Amino acid sequence: MSKANIDVSLYLVLDPDLCGGMAAMVETAKIAAQNGATVVQLRAPNWKKGQWLQCAQQLKAVLAPLNVPLIINDHVDIALAVDADGVHVGQSDIPVQVVRQLIGPNKILGLSTNNLANVEQLLTPEIADCIDYIGVGPVYPTSTKKDASPVISSAEMAAMFASTGTLPAVAIGGIGRGKIAPLIAAGADGVAVVSAICGQADVALATRNLGAELQAARDQSTAN
Repeated sequence: MSKANIDVSLYLVLDPDLCGGMAAMVETAKIAAQNGATVVQLRAPNWKKGQWLQCAQQLKAVLAPLNVPLIINDHVDIALAVDADGVHVGQSDIPVQVVRQLIGPNKILGLSTNNLANVEQLLTPEIADCIDYIGVGPVYPTSTKKDASPVISSAEMAAMFASTGTLPAVAIGGIGRGKIAPLIAAGADGVAVVSAICGQADVALATRNLGAELQAARDQSTAN
């Protein structure tokens, strides 16, 4: 997949517990991708590496035909092993410069940020040139990431979005239906969701509803 074709509008972060196990997680990813999810990230902090590898292989098999990129959270070795489309890391993970050296120039690399100082650091060429998008959050309280940072204030969030330059910025943290419009109005290029899709009784409908809300928010933002 060409990096030029990245669409971070509706970014699904998988949760094995919410989905109900590996098989259900793969099925959730497939259905979501068929119904509007534009990126899928594998995140399973409590898994052993063998589980990561097995699941990543299955996700790659179902997502590649749909042209939806598979991003691996943190584990560069797993991403390389399955030829995933990219890697996402946090502030305390392997530095993005090192990750870029490992994955090469053609794979997607995302970086989490949780305050304005993080984003301002991205303005340095040695970092900005390494990454393809940033995650901004948590924008709302969340229970799906136990080590999440404090919720970002509305003012700081808007300042972070305004400071990203040409880098796409994805809002994350506690996002569900009814919560997308303020994020798009503040400058987010997309939203990352977990429980809004994972574990939902009708994954297809949940995904389509989020996509419709996202489009409505963009239309409203453009009209304003």
